[in-house]
Amino acid sequence: MTTADFTATITVDATQEEAFAAINNVRGWWSETIEGSTGTVGDSYCFEVPGVHRCTMSTTESIPGKRLVWHVTDSYLSFVADTAEWEDTDVVFDLTERDGRTEIRFTHVGLHPSGECYEVCSNAWGAYITTSLHNLITTGKGDPFLRGTTIEMEASKHGNTELLGLSS
Repeated sequence: MTTADFTATITVDATQEEAFAAINNVRGWWSETIEGSTGTVGDSYCFEVPGVHRCTMSTTESIPGKRLVWHVTDSYLSFVADTAEWEDTDVVFDLTERDGRTEIRFTHVGLHPSGECYEVCSNAWGAYITTSLHNLITTGKGDPFLRGTTIEMEASKHGNTELLGLSS
């Protein structure tokens, strides 16, 4: 990891084990359309916004309550020239106890400011982590990409309508 990798940190009133379980509930905070499983080394899943963004991730490290790493093995981003920009990157969750609360440090290793998708992807990751995952852990209800949602609706939710050249 470098300081140039996209990182977002939240602190929640939950145990590390509760937070870890919520992270693995990707349908509850990222997308209800995800196919596959996420929590055990060797697990693989696919995220897709049809025609816009697709990625397959495999769990490469899983230490319950402490650390979870997903490796992007396949990726397609329709809105950038390098449509495979996410391939061979890692999505890392590090959990630490801080004064009776749990700090979750999310890092997308390989998502750099120099990358073409950085602004759009960091906006979306930021919202999914700081709002959706946070709310799933603290209230029991996240704000994932819903089945049947249009890209315009999702882009608007993350402030990416103009960045993606979509009408508002």
